[in-house]
Amino acid sequence: MSILGIELRRSAAVGGALVAVVVGVGALYGATGRWSSGWMALAMTVREYLLLLWPLALAAGAWQGRREHRAKVTELFATTARPRAARMLPVLGATALTFALGYLVVTAAGLARIAPTAPYRPVPTFAVVTGVGALSLVAAVWLGLGIGRMLPALVTAPALAVGGVLVVFFSAVGPADRQAAALSPVHGSGRFHDYQTIDSRVSGALAIWLAALAVTGLLLFVAGGWRTRTAAVLPVVLGLVAATAVVPRDRDALNWPVDPVARELVCTGDTPTVCVSRVHANVLGTLTPPARQGLAALAKLPDAPSAVHEDTRTIGDDGWPVARHGVVTIEVRIDADGGLAHPAAVVNQVVRGLGVAYDGRCEQRNEVVERAAAYWLLGREPRSDVGLVPGMIEEDPGINAEAVTLWQGLRALPDGEALARVTAVRDALRACRDTTGMLSGSAR
Repeated sequence: MSILGIELRRSAAVGGALVAVVVGVGALYGATGRWSSGWMALAMTVREYLLLLWPLALAAGAWQGRREHRAKVTELFATTARPRAARMLPVLGATALTFALGYLVVTAAGLARIAPTAPYRPVPTFAVVTGVGALSLVAAVWLGLGIGRMLPALVTAPALAVGGVLVVFFSAVGPADRQAAALSPVHGSGRFHDYQTIDSRVSGALAIWLAALAVTGLLLFVAGGWRTRTAAVLPVVLGLVAATAVVPRDRDALNWPVDPVARELVCTGDTPTVCVSRVHANVLGTLTPPARQGLAALAKLPDAPSAVHEDTRTIGDDGWPVARHGVVTIEVRIDADGGLAHPAAVVNQVVRGLGVAYDGRCEQRNEVVERAAAYWLLGREPRSDVGLVPGMIEEDPGINAEAVTLWQGLRALPDGEALARVTAVRDALRACRDTTGMLSGSAR
């Protein structure tokens, strides 16, 4: 332990790990919106930043690996009676400890921010994904140690840093999905939705490969001759074969697996019912009042919806939302602080479409008519969706102006007749009939 302490004080292990922590935390807090939705989002984002951290660990190991050459004591240490492997253990332990701990510190820095706003905590999966990420840094720094000892030139460390970025990137995007999942520490960490996770079989395959890579680096570092260095290739080959055999074949499991518990709906205990996914349960209280305000506007219609559910479809799901009688589905997004993004848009999302979900097949929908009818239910003049509804871009600036004209015509009618016309529009949407002209001439 005393020798390990000396290594921690005098080697490049602590300095390299601190650089990795600064880079990792800086990258995290430079884009908090990417991981503010929950624990798995954080774990996957930190794994994605291995694109930066892995090359840093590789370069730090290479710099440390040339220490004896730099100090010109290689021949002197070779004459000592103590086996080389025993002398190298403190270096291996110091680098592994500091870089693994550095990865955990980066993760803990993210947890400190999201802990109050992330009630869903899939601890086992989170621990596995984080543990594999820490193992990847151990593998990188040990491989760097071995390469740095074999090639103790001054340019080795910076060259490995550049090469490490290319290796991590192309191992993720170059090979087929199964090979990429088995080889790349960042594969599967790109997020497409908030229910995404990393399949445990993918984590297991990657752990096998990283452990083999770490053993290869260890053998290269302690090797006393060409035979040991040649034998160092064997763990990589065996690890690649084993990892490829373990990794699943299902494309969805490889690229965008879904955590079914995270996607489960959590609902209010009273009515009208408002439901969100479990991973977004912290925003249920914020979402409920405007969602119910939208339901109250729709309640003017006969046979109106009585519940609002979050749309939990993901990239792997086919088709459009399945229409359920009495239920309006809306998208829920989380902001950079872990709260509900765009709360002002919730009422509009509930009422737009008059409670009839678009099924992807009906081509008879008319946005101008739907907007005028929706805003009549809300009792206010139509306004542009730009800046209000997330992801909505008004292509034709005249859409809202036309909707205002139709809305003014509805306002000029007795309430009963205006309601009948809006109801007719809603019924036409349900039957996929053309609604064009159904509100025209309302001001006569």
